[in-house]
Amino acid sequence: MVIKTAEFVKSSQKWQDCPEPTMPEYAFIGRSNVGKSSLINAMMNHKDLAKTSQTPGKTQLINNFLVNETWSLTDLPGYGYARVSKSQRKDFEKLITNYILNRKNLVNLFVLVDARHTPQKIDMEFMQWLGESSVPFSIVFTKADKLKSGAADRNVEIYKNELLQTWEELPDIYVTSAEKKTGTDEILKYIEQTNAFLAKNKIRFDD
Repeated sequence: MVIKTAEFVKSSQKWQDCPEPTMPEYAFIGRSNVGKSSLINAMMNHKDLAKTSQTPGKTQLINNFLVNETWSLTDLPGYGYARVSKSQRKDFEKLITNYILNRKNLVNLFVLVDARHTPQKIDMEFMQWLGESSVPFSIVFTKADKLKSGAADRNVEIYKNELLQTWEELPDIYVTSAEKKTGTDEILKYIEQTNAFLAKNKIRFDD
C-alpha cells in the first residue's frame, strides 16, 4: 500500500464522539512505553502525525486519522505504567474497553508489545480478554532493532509458546522496527487486502 495522504481528524474523550463509522478502522494499542506513536509515524511516512513523547502515557484520548481517504487509523491510549493517578488510569481503561467493544467499524486491533521483553502479565491478560470478547487482533512486536541478531525471533517464539498454552490458534504476528521501518509494509499489506475484501463483499458499517 502506498500512503498518499494521512491526516489527523479528531481527538475524542468518549468512543461515541469518534468520527462516523462509515469506513474500515484499524486501531493500535499497547503499553504506554511500547513505541506506538513512532510505529504509526513510520507506517505513514510522517514523522509528526502521531505525537511522540519521552513521557509514557502521553496519548490520553482516542486519536483518529484518515488514510488515503478510504480507511481510518486509531491511536488508542496506552495501558499500564502511565504516570497518572489511579482514577485517571481507570478512566483510560474504561475509555479503551468501551471503544473496543462498541466501535462497530473496528476491523482489527493491533496490540503492540516490546520485542525486548519476555511475555508480560499485563499484555497476556489483555490479549486473553480480547479473545474472550471475540475481538479480532494481531500482535505487533516493536523495537526489534534494539536487539542483537536472532534475539527478537527467540523472544517471539517464547511468546508463541506462552500463548499456545491457552490458545488453539495464534493471531497474526508482525515483527517491526519504527527506526528501520521493518515490518510496516507487511501491516499495510494486510490492511490493503482486508479493505479489498470488505469492498468486494460490499460490507458496510453504517447500516
